[in-house]
Amino acid sequence: MIKVFIAPRRYVQGVGVLADIGRYVAPLGKRALVAWGPVVSKMFAGPVAKSFEEHGIELISFPFSGECDRGQIGLGIEKAKAENADVVIGMGGGKAIDLGKAVAMGVGAKYVSAPTIASSDAPTSAGTVYYTPDGIVDGWERWPVNPDLVLVDTQVIVNGPVRWLVSGIGDGLATWFEAEACFKAREKTPAGGVAMMSALALARLCYDTLMEYGVAARMDAAKHVVTPAVEKVIEANTLLSGLGFENGGLASAHAIGSVLTRLEATKPYSHGEKVAFGLESQLCLDEDISVGERLAVVDFMVAVGLPVTLEELGLGNITSEELMDLARNVCDPGQSTHNHAFSVTPFDLYSAIVAADTLGHSRKALSRKARLG
Repeated sequence: MIKVFIAPRRYVQGVGVLADIGRYVAPLGKRALVAWGPVVSKMFAGPVAKSFEEHGIELISFPFSGECDRGQIGLGIEKAKAENADVVIGMGGGKAIDLGKAVAMGVGAKYVSAPTIASSDAPTSAGTVYYTPDGIVDGWERWPVNPDLVLVDTQVIVNGPVRWLVSGIGDGLATWFEAEACFKAREKTPAGGVAMMSALALARLCYDTLMEYGVAARMDAAKHVVTPAVEKVIEANTLLSGLGFENGGLASAHAIGSVLTRLEATKPYSHGEKVAFGLESQLCLDEDISVGERLAVVDFMVAVGLPVTLEELGLGNITSEELMDLARNVCDPGQSTHNHAFSVTPFDLYSAIVAADTLGHSRKALSRKARLG
């Protein structure tokens, strides 16, 4: 049985590190193509250019559309080749970061992840999730190496909308349950082997950290302050979740989250929000999860502001037929739904999703009642 563990070469996290990006990038290259959207480039082009100039790095800007689709990646590769870029930086959210990875791999350059939100575990991974120009998940690519550098400025992250931090909590919360499911089934992880003890320990640490500090971090981030709780949750969202999913594996939570992107009504909702509801459904699918743990997770999701009902993902009017069709797609061959130690049928998935929706409504009602006294 082959076991594999992979990770980025260097991870740096703290207040103000983005303003000093040149110091960290200089050992990797001198011609840096930065893939970013218009909002991110407007906010950070000044300090990035200043730091690059101080360290003798030329800035090559590549604005992209906001979707990590193959057409955008092709344009990025053309730009990097034409400009002889020796390092590529993905700056922004998960799609900018995944696009940057694909561009770096396409030209053989070093790669840097510079997330400006902590909404997913994309920054540390060696993979790219492809989307269509309309935002539908369109495949997955496994690259041979992880990023050379991950640079996480915690002040930048809390200066953004708190929703993105909460979204990352939703993505990270699934890490332990999916890794545990894969390990029980002895399924291969995205790293290419069966999970090692270290991967499971990191996945569990991710879960424990989010459950203990998630609510406090949300409140602090809403005030745009960096506290120990915020630092811990950003590390869990980004590093622990990234190492945990890649070396521990994925299961039905992420499969549900990916297939939900095919429904027009879910377009306004983030990856982490969809995965959160996918996790709730996985908890209702797996009989090894105790009732107490299931309720604890869902109550935490309610407290932190994650969606726990179909209505909260824009699907309040979904029909039984549409829901069964969704379940069938989640059970397609190749989906991580089949990484459980038990077989999962479309009817199983349908029942779990309905149960999750019902559970979410009941726990939200109890939460409202408790607040009203």
